[in-house]
Amino acid sequence: MDRGSFITIEGGEGAGKSTQAALLGEAIGGAGIDVLVTREPGGAPGAEDIRTLLVEGSVSRWDPMSEALLHYAARKEHLERTVIPALDAGRWVISDRFADSTMAYQGYGHGLGPDTIARLHDLVLGDFSPALTVILDVAVETGLERGNAGLEDRYERMGTDFHRRLRQGFVEIARLDPERCALVDAGQSLADTQAAIRRIVGDRLGLDLE
Repeated sequence: MDRGSFITIEGGEGAGKSTQAALLGEAIGGAGIDVLVTREPGGAPGAEDIRTLLVEGSVSRWDPMSEALLHYAARKEHLERTVIPALDAGRWVISDRFADSTMAYQGYGHGLGPDTIARLHDLVLGDFSPALTVILDVAVETGLERGNAGLEDRYERMGTDFHRRLRQGFVEIARLDPERCALVDAGQSLADTQAAIRRIVGDRLGLDLE
């Protein structure tokens, strides 16, 4: 049995990651491929527990390094209990966020620096990497206006300067790793954004979703 492909959808607040991941999952499933759509932080029982600690409560709830460690603890659980078993079973996996979010949010947004996050990644996940990462880019003001009206708004409340730094971080991530990453304008319509994502999946992974 061939191993499945791992696709991650990244971007700042309000970029539409969850919606686009779900739509891509429907398209891949419609092409006759067994696909799992999952999320971070979360995607496994222990990781979902950690998610609550990260996305709710006071903006100052965690020191930046503590926050990064929590994200990687959740990610390790997600990877070992959900992602790798699915890939080994031949399923494709789409994750709404993965390691690039920690690089952007804690590395760039909180100022821990890319080298620090890279060392943490190497310690926890080694050389494991997605086959394709789609980074949805949207103006900070637009993303925050779209917003999250629920309890999970801790990161949205971190201020415009923070969100500008993490947007720049995502752009830099895409620039430094163009073979894995593709930057998509998420300021366009939902349908146009999805069409762009499907074209990228076709070009990069050889799957016709048109």
